[in-house]
Amino acid sequence: MRKLISQYRCLLLLLIGLGLITTAAHAQTAKDLVGAWIAVSNVAEQGGNKSEPYGPAPLGMLIFDASGRYGLVLSRKDIPKFASNSRTNGTAEENKAAVQNAIAHFGRYVVNEADKTILFKIETSTYPNFNGTDQKRSFTLVGDELTYTVPSFSGGGTAVAVWKRAN
Repeated sequence: MRKLISQYRCLLLLLIGLGLITTAAHAQTAKDLVGAWIAVSNVAEQGGNKSEPYGPAPLGMLIFDASGRYGLVLSRKDIPKFASNSRTNGTAEENKAAVQNAIAHFGRYVVNEADKTILFKIETSTYPNFNGTDQKRSFTLVGDELTYTVPSFSGGGTAVAVWKRAN
């Protein structure tokens, strides 16, 4: 009888442990997003055509703090340097490459746990049309991977961004 009770206890502990692991893997709260995230991929789709506007291995960081502020920078790694070595003296081609191949914005964020969305309340962006806008992103968080959908990508169409928690 003691052996049977012991086996039931082990089984119960195992089931509880699996339940906790499953809950943690699917947790999707504001608290779970806090920290730094590194860009993994960004795939845009417009008219059925897919592209990687920031290249196959984008460089980027997304930071959520516990007080509800965030900052995001995303860029291609192969943007050519300005020949003049001056940000304010770039050629038309250099400026175009810098603008078309990178994005940054910051502001406040709100997570809606019920519908699994992040609302980015953009204060300022390198794309001025985003300034002062609110943008909702459906997201999933599984382990150390955050994925969200951009319904109105700045280059047109939609996009899916994947981020991995920074170490």
